[in-house]
Amino acid sequence: MHRLILNDEHCPQVLDQLASQAQRFLWIATADIKDVHVEGPGGRFVPFLSVLDDLVRDGVDVRLIHAKEPGPLFQRDFDRFPALIESERFERILCPRMHMKVFIADARLAYIGSANLTGAGVGAKAAHRRNFEAGILTDDEATIEALMNELDTLYLGEHCRKCGRREHCPDPIA
Repeated sequence: MHRLILNDEHCPQVLDQLASQAQRFLWIATADIKDVHVEGPGGRFVPFLSVLDDLVRDGVDVRLIHAKEPGPLFQRDFDRFPALIESERFERILCPRMHMKVFIADARLAYIGSANLTGAGVGAKAAHRRNFEAGILTDDEATIEALMNELDTLYLGEHCRKCGRREHCPDPIA
């Protein structure tokens, strides 16, 4: 299955369907990251970080790789979710060269596209405040395996020694 995801379809397709339904693991790679909100119980909007917190508490391993430090609103919300700080199930890596926008759930479903983990990218924003985004939702095993191998290589620090951007990296992996 390959399904085209456009514009405001990102929030229900990527964040609601793919991310929140992960059962074993969720890997997210994004260049930019902001304080994204999604529709929660009762129709009220909650930080996407609360979704990640719930997943971690339910035993799902979450790996988040992003390119730059998020702003103060993200940090304020992040600090409200102790499972994301204390649990070994949540891993967050900063890599200034990350430009991929990828979500992988349980090695069974993946999103590859243009949308960052921001409100204007994948979040719940009004149509006139959103970016124009496109991506593919896929369950193709070969595609997912290749994406996972690439992210795992990055996560393990294989690219760090030859990166050439070490002076811009606040926390080198290797």
